[in-house]
Amino acid sequence: MGEPSSGGRIVVGVDGSGSSKAALREGVRLAEALGAPLEAVMCWEDPLLYESYRVVDPEEFRRGSEQLFESTLEEVFGEQRPANLTTRLLRGQPAARLIEESEEARMLVVGRRGTGGVLGMILGSVSSALVSHAKCPVLVVRH
Repeated sequence: MGEPSSGGRIVVGVDGSGSSKAALREGVRLAEALGAPLEAVMCWEDPLLYESYRVVDPEEFRRGSEQLFESTLEEVFGEQRPANLTTRLLRGQPAARLIEESEEARMLVVGRRGTGGVLGMILGSVSSALVSHAKCPVLVVRH
């Protein structure tokens, strides 16, 4: 594992969950304290295929993800988004894409649990994968 970038950006994984909203708030505090740029990232995956039948049009799914991303940012920041905030909507599996992002990041910030199913999990699958495989420090925010 390479050395984390001391001048890189703080990357926050967003999925619309309460935990990711808490991670966004913490990411803002960290970025301000460190004088670092802040990037909010949401990932979306292609909908499942069943025997060559596409259940949902990928473009429709992307638009839905974009709407969720915007509504999450609106809920957390209102009209006053941080000046140092950039956003990106990435296609692909969240853990894999965030691990890629970690290569150039100063730190990843994620919620403890996302929108996935099993109640009572101590650590969500994405946050667990990031803690194990990210190339930079990872802050897991408890909601």
